[in-house]
Amino acid sequence: MHIWKEAIKSSKIEWTKTEFDDLFIEDFEKTIEEKNDTIEVQNYIKSLNFWIKELKNTPLSFRLFSQIHKILLDWARWKNKNPWDIRRSQNWIWWTSLKNAFFIPPHKDDLSDLISDFENFLHNDYLEIPELIKIAIAHYQFETIHPYLDWNWRIWRLMIILYLIEKRIISKPVLYISDFFERNRWAYYDALTVARDSNDINHFIKFFLTWIIETCKSSLNTFSEIIRLKKDIDEKILWFWSKSENINKIMKYLYSKPIVSSKELVLVLWAAPAIVNSLIKLLIENWVLNEVTWFKRHKIFVFENYVKLFR
Repeated sequence: MHIWKEAIKSSKIEWTKTEFDDLFIEDFEKTIEEKNDTIEVQNYIKSLNFWIKELKNTPLSFRLFSQIHKILLDWARWKNKNPWDIRRSQNWIWWTSLKNAFFIPPHKDDLSDLISDFENFLHNDYLEIPELIKIAIAHYQFETIHPYLDWNWRIWRLMIILYLIEKRIISKPVLYISDFFERNRWAYYDALTVARDSNDINHFIKFFLTWIIETCKSSLNTFSEIIRLKKDIDEKILWFWSKSENINKIMKYLYSKPIVSSKELVLVLWAAPAIVNSLIKLLIENWVLNEVTWFKRHKIFVFENYVKLFR
C-alpha cells in the first residue's frame, strides 16, 4: 500500500491523472488515456519492487539505474525517450529550448566523468558523513547531472528510498518521498538554484533534511492510524468471529488489497460464491466494507476506512 501511494504521488508530479482507486478498476472501464496513466503507475511499482530485489546482489549504480529507467519507460508512448541509455544529446529543464531554459545540465561529453564521480562518492565508506547528508548531496549531484533524456526525477525519488534501504536505515519503502515534493516543489527548485548559483550546498541539505523529517512524521502518523483501525476492528468485530478462518483470511487480504470484487474473494478463499457473499454481507453490516457499484455482476467492495488513510 505504501508503494502504491508513492507510485501515484510520483506519477502525479509528472502530470498523470491516476488516483488511488484507479489502480483497482478493471481496464475495460477506462479510457485509453486512463489506461496509459495507470500503466505508468504500475511501471513505477514494478521498478521499485525490482530494485528492492536487485539490491541484495547489486549496489546502487548507474547500471541499476538504467535497468530501472527501462522498466519505467516500458510503454510505447515513451519509446522516443531512450529507455536504458545515458543521454547522447543535450537536454534542458524548462521551458521550450536551450535559449530560455531554466537550467541546462552538463554537456553529454562530460557525463562519463561525472557519473564515475557520483558513484565513487556514493560508495566511499571512508567519508565520515551522516547517511542522510550523504544522500542529500548525492541527490543534488544526480539532479544536476540529469543523466537521462527524460524521467530523471522519478529515478532520483526512487534512489532516495533505495539508498535508505541499502544502508538499513529503513527496512521497507514506507516513506512518501513524492508527497512532500508535490506540495513543496517550488521551494525545492529554489533550494537547487541557491546551491548552483551561490555554491551554498548547506541550504539544500537543510531543505532535504526538513523533507525527510516531514515525510517520516507523515509515515508514522499513517502507521499509527493503521494500528488503531486494526485494533478497533479486532476488538469490535473479529473477536466474535475469531473461529471463522475465512473472515480472518479476508481481513488479511484486505490490508494488502483493500478494493476487491466478490469474484476475487472466491479465488482467495477457494469457497463457493454463496459463502463469500454471506461473508461480504457480514462485513458490510459491520462497517468494514462498502459497496461502490450497484450492479448484479462485477460488484466492487472497498475497505473504506483503510483506503482513506492512503488517499
